[in-house]
Amino acid sequence: MREILIVGGGYAGFYTAWGLEKKLRRGEAHVTVVDPRPYMTYQPFLPEVVAGSVEARHAAISLRRHLRRTRVIAGAVTEIRNSTRTVTVQPETGPAFDLHYDVLVVTAGAVTRTFPIAGLSEQAYGLKHVEEAVAIRDRLLTSFDRAATLSRGPERSKLLTVTVVGGGFSGVEGFGELLSLATALLKRYPEIAAEELSFHLVEARDRILPEVTDRPGAWVVRSLERRGARVHLNTQLVSAKEGHVVLSDGTEYDGGLLVWTAGNASNPIVHNHTDLPVDARGLLTVRADLRVSTDTEVVADVWAAGDDASVPDLAVGRPDARTVPNAQHAVRQGKRLAKNIVAALRGRPTKDYVHRSLGVVATLGLGRGIFQYRRLVIKGFPAWLMHRGYHVLAIPSWERKARVFAVWATAAFYGRDIVSLVSVQHPREAFVTGGEPHRSAEPTEDPDPLRA
Repeated sequence: MREILIVGGGYAGFYTAWGLEKKLRRGEAHVTVVDPRPYMTYQPFLPEVVAGSVEARHAAISLRRHLRRTRVIAGAVTEIRNSTRTVTVQPETGPAFDLHYDVLVVTAGAVTRTFPIAGLSEQAYGLKHVEEAVAIRDRLLTSFDRAATLSRGPERSKLLTVTVVGGGFSGVEGFGELLSLATALLKRYPEIAAEELSFHLVEARDRILPEVTDRPGAWVVRSLERRGARVHLNTQLVSAKEGHVVLSDGTEYDGGLLVWTAGNASNPIVHNHTDLPVDARGLLTVRADLRVSTDTEVVADVWAAGDDASVPDLAVGRPDARTVPNAQHAVRQGKRLAKNIVAALRGRPTKDYVHRSLGVVATLGLGRGIFQYRRLVIKGFPAWLMHRGYHVLAIPSWERKARVFAVWATAAFYGRDIVSLVSVQHPREAFVTGGEPHRSAEPTEDPDPLRA
């Protein structure tokens, strides 16, 4: 039996493995997925996890639950050596080990792109994983609790100030949902006035949402500003040291919450630790059928898709066009990849990946959204319904669809849950301190959280 090894369990990797399970005959091949996390994150739901509109676990698709005939290894691939058909895996605990493969699929995904900005690594949260979305939500809720006990002044203002850097879909959706949550919280916190909220969206280019055209993008800016936010275009984050935010347009203020969504970078595994061909951006070079290749020849039995692959976009019609790194492409590339791998195993011809965009849709907060398909633009509540409808259908498995829909239905009657669970980050604190609020001499975290 041939060994098919999939590096990465994100969109493209999950759908490749899922498709292979459905199409491979019994005894035809073994499939192994290696990923540090035991789940695939449904990233379009992360902004709603931030706002409490989707339960965090419902945005995480368990690999072991849904890939029943696939071997799942929890670990990080640290090196790919195609010359010897092996990869090195570093598990969370224990020594690294090598895995052999006959067929390799690289779907490791991108990582958050950062810059050497003072205070960024100490202050900022990313928004690519479930745990980050939960932490952002808990941070905002905790800030409201603390601000409500303070008199008006610099410390209270800092707690009620939020900055999101990055005007792409992830940043704008996260910003809109955070603003929606904060506005809704005002009903439960009569001590805090609406004018005390200070929300800043920072974008280095002269517009946000590059996937939509200029007029819809400008409408989104006006919509956010009407809700009390401030959008800084042509602006960069200069410093965030000790929570003091400095922007390149001269704006300075103390911020309590900083979220960084300023684009993606190629995965270091692909960029620096492989002998496979990569382009100038650090992405694997692939042909239209998703085979990894050089300019002159195909690399035998190696495939790639998703954010770490430079996939030709045949739907555009330009020879230099490449697919946009988003979920819409990654899901469909994973499905095509599974079909092509099976075809290659059986000596049949493969098919090129071709997908014409279905349009773009974004949530801007509860009851607000925007959708564009070519010249058709839908705004407001109808676009928000389209966003929810599309993604509840797109998330894999009926079990997840039912859970997400149930949370939405409950929230329609009772509202969103506004309890902060930030204390789960220190689960042993109450046990160690015995309930004493000011005892700090003893540690509050177990060095091995698995023992707690």
